[in-house]
Amino acid sequence: MNAYDTLPDAVTEIFGEEATAERAYDLLTVDVPAGSWIAALETARSTLGCTYFDWLSAVDEPGTGFRVCAHVVALEGRVVRRLLVRTTVPHSAAVLPSAVGVYAGAAWHERETHEMFGVEFTGHPNLVPLLLPENFEGHPLRKDFVLAARVVKAWPGAKEPGESEHGGPKRRQMLPPGVPDPNEWGPLKGQLPPAPARPARAAAGAAGERPARTPRAAGAA
Repeated sequence: MNAYDTLPDAVTEIFGEEATAERAYDLLTVDVPAGSWIAALETARSTLGCTYFDWLSAVDEPGTGFRVCAHVVALEGRVVRRLLVRTTVPHSAAVLPSAVGVYAGAAWHERETHEMFGVEFTGHPNLVPLLLPENFEGHPLRKDFVLAARVVKAWPGAKEPGESEHGGPKRRQMLPPGVPDPNEWGPLKGQLPPAPARPARAAAGAAGERPARTPRAAGAA
């Protein structure tokens, strides 16, 4: 039996005591601590036969950190076994060793993850911008990244609740992720009145509450 087929039951034997695993939708996911990141990738390649590197990226989890993921595949004839190796680094110390020594194809993916999330990959041979200009400031895929264009220039059309100016029903005002309060950031800072509070819902039994329905007797017209 292939070692891959023993997972997730034997995850601690293969990836270490702190590793956890789950299998869903034909995808095996293994979570390891940041200190075991390179060791886990080497195990995936050497022990599980995942020699094909697919992609590497990250997810910004507010209050937790950056969850870095590497998707690798084992190809055995017509059998395809997919593995997602994940680890989490805190926002305050977003640093991981580079996986280029294990999977050479990770080089470009780490460059993109570095500029989009700010994760530092130590030991990377050339961690320079891949998609953004060199003078670009910030990391666009972080949840706290300010979308300045949404403040300086109004978004065309009705894209978010409360932004419609075309006669449609006006719902409760809300700011999409990444869009700051225009009264706190931008050219209108300090010039706008405070946003109205959402009206409280009527308490049970208050005036205007719909009365309970009375069941009709059997045979009533």
